Amino acid sequence: MSYFALAALELILLGLLSGLAGTLIVLRRRSFFAVALSHATFPGGVVFAVVGWNLLLGQALFAVLLVLLMTLLARVPGQGRQVTSGVVLSFGFALGTLLASLNPGLGVPVEALLVGSPLGVSAGDVTAAGAVLLVSLVVLVLARRRILFHTFDPVGYAAAGFRVWPVELLVTGVIAAAVVVAMPAVGAILGVAVLIAPAAAARVLAPGLAWIPPLSAAIGVAGGLAGLWISREFAVAAGGAVGLVLTAAFVLALALRAGLRRSRRPFRPKFATVGVPATRRC
Repeated sequence: MSYFALAALELILLGLLSGLAGTLIVLRRRSFFAVALSHATFPGGVVFAVVGWNLLLGQALFAVLLVLLMTLLARVPGQGRQVTSGVVLSFGFALGTLLASLNPGLGVPVEALLVGSPLGVSAGDVTAAGAVLLVSLVVLVLARRRILFHTFDPVGYAAAGFRVWPVELLVTGVIAAAVVVAMPAVGAILGVAVLIAPAAAARVLAPGLAWIPPLSAAIGVAGGLAGLWISREFAVAAGGAVGLVLTAAFVLALALRAGLRRSRRPFRPKFATVGVPATRRC
């Protein structure tokens, strides 16, 4: 399979994954967490680059440690998820930067962790994305009721006698896996945009909750392929093109919703006020 076909297949899988993990990120307001996780897995990739092993595997293993760490820190009284994510982000990225500075000969592999490229993905990267998509689909189908319950009514969920941490761990694991497998295509910096932007646009346009996942997947796939086509036709960076297209899709969704709201406003005729006393004018 050619490198262009691999890139297209990778972006299709990531677009579909945005309908699952991206929807969780948007509905549960985990955008900053996803950004923090994408940067904090930097040390795992650097360590595996030093020993000559697969970078994606190193990021995945380090993501598991970070997920467990975040889950434990989130249970500390008075510590919110945003604070926990910020601490982990600072720790992970600082450690990765330190390790990269101690091994300056790594060069391009370390830079690939930050920016990535759809045109540089391998068959193994595509397989990993497909496996995460399949596992995420199975997990979310089996646990969808409890996840929805906890997402929209966390107080009622706890009051019903359910434990919160298993759902948190499950959702965090799905998001972490999606973030990691997106990195080879668009890197740690743009990887989150591939997952979040389609879901955010779908939430703006969807008439109901059930429409968000399929609409997000459609926007993600279309935007990814459009960005890849722009990259080939105009010889620009593929990751940047994909990120810009998906961002433009979100902005377009906002504009479309604003236009629809204006068109639905009731017509209010302006009556002439000539001869009407000032005290009776509206």
